[in-house]
Amino acid sequence: MPNPGSPREVPWRSMAAVYAPAALFSTGQGALLPVLPLTARDLGASVAVSASLVALLGVGQVAGALPAGALVTRVGEQRAMLLAALVSALALAGVVLAPDEALLAGCVLALGLAAAVWSLARQSFLTAAAPVHLRARALSTLGGVGRIGTFAGPFAGAGGSALLGLRGAYVVAGIAVLLAAAAVVVLPDPGAGRPAAGPAPTTREVLRSHARLLATLGVAALAVQAVRQSRQTVLPLWCEHVGLDATTTSLVAGVSGAVDMLLFYPAGSVMDRLGRAAVGVPSMLVLALGHVLLPFAHTAWTVAAVGVVLGFGNGMGAGLVMTLGADAAPPGGRAVFLGVWRLVTDAGAASGPLLVGALAGAGSLVLATGGVAVLALAAAAGLFAFVPRGRNP
Repeated sequence: MPNPGSPREVPWRSMAAVYAPAALFSTGQGALLPVLPLTARDLGASVAVSASLVALLGVGQVAGALPAGALVTRVGEQRAMLLAALVSALALAGVVLAPDEALLAGCVLALGLAAAVWSLARQSFLTAAAPVHLRARALSTLGGVGRIGTFAGPFAGAGGSALLGLRGAYVVAGIAVLLAAAAVVVLPDPGAGRPAAGPAPTTREVLRSHARLLATLGVAALAVQAVRQSRQTVLPLWCEHVGLDATTTSLVAGVSGAVDMLLFYPAGSVMDRLGRAAVGVPSMLVLALGHVLLPFAHTAWTVAAVGVVLGFGNGMGAGLVMTLGADAAPPGGRAVFLGVWRLVTDAGAASGPLLVGALAGAGSLVLATGGVAVLALAAAAGLFAFVPRGRNP
């Protein structure tokens, strides 16, 4: 008999309704990313300050992970997503109207915090809504539509900029976020109408009760995210290193990203059928291979070929980290645990480019690619050792 305090499984077709707001919200984020540094420059910020302002998006996402878990636990996934969309819309208006760099920085930080709440709420929603035998497909598809939205966002923003100038991109982003909020309204809340099984655990209790898991599987997931983000830094830097121009570099990145986007559903299907390690370990091995091959690529075609390998390796693991977090999340404290999980994995994502910069500064870009390859092998070993075997968690 089902536990009345446990999440209800929502049919696949109903569950798919979450993907429309996810795609819209990601499109909004994609639309604003290229124009944020330009806005900072228009306000008189230096190149370094402009880059730092953009980095506040990531800072907000990492800083917001734990508070997001507490908020989702208190108000539910649906209301948390609505609140995140509202804050994002207000912050976008603030970015457009900001008279100086300080207010712009505050608005960008707010956008990062709102993105943290949105991301955690949608992951928590699908963790509750998806039947276990479809969980990996559901979460990898969520990640896939997010990537598609982020990919399409700059093009939509470019259309807005062509019509309204620089602010047009923010108008597009704001419309996308508000449409995402409207779509959220029609979603069923998996926590609605059922009594809580008991008081939600605190963050400290989650850390204490899941310390071993976070120190093993959590560290492996951190390494996975670091490798993935390193790839996005290493590839364009290598393009510049071998003398490719900006257009060719963009094409190489685009081809790699296209291969990545094509694999999200097959990756989830394999995870559901054969287990999480069956996808995670090969994904890291292919990424390690790609980073080893990159120093041997010296023409546009060979760099593009290695980019395809890197895109394939990254796409193989689409949804992996979210699925591992969903598998480990306790029913009674799902959102709080996922907040801790996202803090760990977001820290990994933030550390990847820093690792590349540190190794390149200490030695060379070849040393950096080799270091990332070693980290990918370590991540593969961690996943092999700590991911539970079998089709279902």
